[in-house]
Amino acid sequence: MTEEIIIAGFGGQGVLSMGKILAYSGIMQDEEVSWMPSYGPEMRGGTANVMVILSSERISSPYLKVFDTAIILNQQSLDKFQDSVKPGGVLLYDPNGITIHPTRTDIEIFQIEGNKLAVDMGNAKISNMIVLGAFLKIKPIVKLDNVIAGLKKSLPDRYHHLIPLNREAITKGMNNLKPFLVAEMILK
Repeated sequence: MTEEIIIAGFGGQGVLSMGKILAYSGIMQDEEVSWMPSYGPEMRGGTANVMVILSSERISSPYLKVFDTAIILNQQSLDKFQDSVKPGGVLLYDPNGITIHPTRTDIEIFQIEGNKLAVDMGNAKISNMIVLGAFLKIKPIVKLDNVIAGLKKSLPDRYHHLIPLNREAITKGMNNLKPFLVAEMILK
């Protein structure tokens, strides 16, 4: 099993954190793991992405040009990475701020309203965990217990009191995933 993932959005959306938590989760399952972040010099608001590979075999290179899954959190990233998903792959995106929706018909496309659901839960910072939950519903490549262990490993001790909220956010994402049908969008 090998899963090659790109997670992309603006800085401050938790893109790199989501990738790090996935990577730690894979390590907890004795998987081979690669985590390769890329971001601009801006602290927040600039673009950020991370390539994550989880595999039961050795990983030959952390750099990828095509992916099994793209998790997209903004329009710029959708424009840049939509065509990088392998045919038959998965594109998961938060429609908040998206004006030009995906158009590919050779991949599976899903929406998760991470920002809206996070605000509804009273904490906008957990939107990335909602999106992660949606991804794990589509592709349960890591166990929830290992995700929680990954959270404990990646969060500083002073934030461990937020782990139950993050677990709730992951569950919220799993329960609110929606398939996106390109044909329906074209007819509108």
